[in-house]
Amino acid sequence: MEYFVIGERELVLGFMLIGVKGSAVANRQEALDSFLEMTGQSSMLGKLSASDRPKVLILTEDVSDMLSDEVAAWQMKGDAPLIVEIPGLQGHIPGRKTLTESIREAVGIQV
Repeated sequence: MEYFVIGERELVLGFMLIGVKGSAVANRQEALDSFLEMTGQSSMLGKLSASDRPKVLILTEDVSDMLSDEVAAWQMKGDAPLIVEIPGLQGHIPGRKTLTESIREAVGIQV
């Protein structure tokens, strides 16, 4: 599995149409359970091995906000899967940097 998405039901269904598996979540506990399972941190018996985990974990901004502490801790580890945040169905959350803005800031040039 290369990609996995965690977000609203409609968004997950859209990703499934192009072959990306996902988990539709409606609250923090569902999001946390799915996040822990996909990162191999779940204490469930069916824990995913490193080779079965996705390489890229796509989270909506809403889910990322719900799991801000867990996401930050995972990113500090520098382990796979790579976490990518995308806007949810309601669009970009005001006050958050877009991917383009983050790249411009990191590279220091504007193309």
